[in-house]
Amino acid sequence: MLFKKRICFRGSVLTDLVCQDEHLSLLEPNDFTRSLSITTPEQMIEKAKGETAYLPCKFTLSPEDQGPLDIEWLLSPADNQKVDQVIILYSGDKIYDDYYQDLKGRVHFTSNDLKSGDASINVTNLRLSDIGTYQCKVKKAPGVGNKKIQLTVLVKPSGIRCYVDGSEEIGNDFKLKCEPKEGSLPLQYEWQKLSNSQKTPPSWSTDMTSPVISIKNASTEYSGTYSCTVTNRVGSDQCQLRLNVVPPSNRAGTIAGAVVGILLALVLIGFIVFCCRKKRREEKYEKEVHHDIREDVPPPKSRTSTARSYIGSNHSSLGSMSPSNMEGYSKTQYNQVPSEDFERTPQSPTLPPAKEDHSVLNSATSLKKYQEAIQKLKIIF
Repeated sequence: MLFKKRICFRGSVLTDLVCQDEHLSLLEPNDFTRSLSITTPEQMIEKAKGETAYLPCKFTLSPEDQGPLDIEWLLSPADNQKVDQVIILYSGDKIYDDYYQDLKGRVHFTSNDLKSGDASINVTNLRLSDIGTYQCKVKKAPGVGNKKIQLTVLVKPSGIRCYVDGSEEIGNDFKLKCEPKEGSLPLQYEWQKLSNSQKTPPSWSTDMTSPVISIKNASTEYSGTYSCTVTNRVGSDQCQLRLNVVPPSNRAGTIAGAVVGILLALVLIGFIVFCCRKKRREEKYEKEVHHDIREDVPPPKSRTSTARSYIGSNHSSLGSMSPSNMEGYSKTQYNQVPSEDFERTPQSPTLPPAKEDHSVLNSATSLKKYQEAIQKLKIIF
């Protein structure tokens, strides 16, 4: 391109102003890439998260382009602090798609023959981190060309929840709420009444496009099934709720019933605890009685009185006997010592164990000594 430039100067202070025109040549940027051109216009693309984005890049060549074909896609992230990243490259008839770790395995050329003039790519399973400016560069010396595409990843509305906030009773105030779990802004809301032929009150008109419908002084005519649809630029989702406006409940009766129920439950629990404790005591008592073998049996009757009476009678007999009849007496009477088999009176198992009777032991010792004395008398006489 040629353009004319006028230059003016003054030869001296006294001379007039002198001007002349000069013709200059200015090369436009496209003059260097006149043989190669990218036909795809720059554009903005919006896609939903999880979908596949098609980024077009088509070009034409001319006979002047004799160099090797090189195709390069770069990503300028939305975060300006990050540098441009090469995401896929075609050079020397080979494809290299492992430059950018975040897109590894998710970016591919759409054409199997890139020399045909199609350098478009697909980015699959879109993420929010994929947002940014994508640049397609095509070079076949001496031609060079590039185009930019702005990609925006949005989130569809999903997980919509409809519910009633408040008590659904006649005369009460409550709210119908519609809340999406996720969704990119801006979001649009639309309420509809699906059941009954009755229309919504005129006062609701402003709330029918908002996430919340405020209901004042509710009546039975508000009962029915409602739907809420949430929409953004990449999708929509819907939820439903059933509104049933009923007369006020008998709260006093409800409270009284709850109190009675609690008291009955406490009584039942106390009765169960009492029965368990009683059963445990009985089992413990039976166990003690079973293992306490004859500890509570009373001691045998005292032998003191029997032994003493027998000794006294023998002693009186000895006083009237002579040595001649002592032998016969000792043979007949000594062997008549009472047996040690005494009756034992059974006692109640609840009585404490009987203590050892030392008097019985003393009596037995005395009897033994008396028997020894009789033996000595027999020897003497």
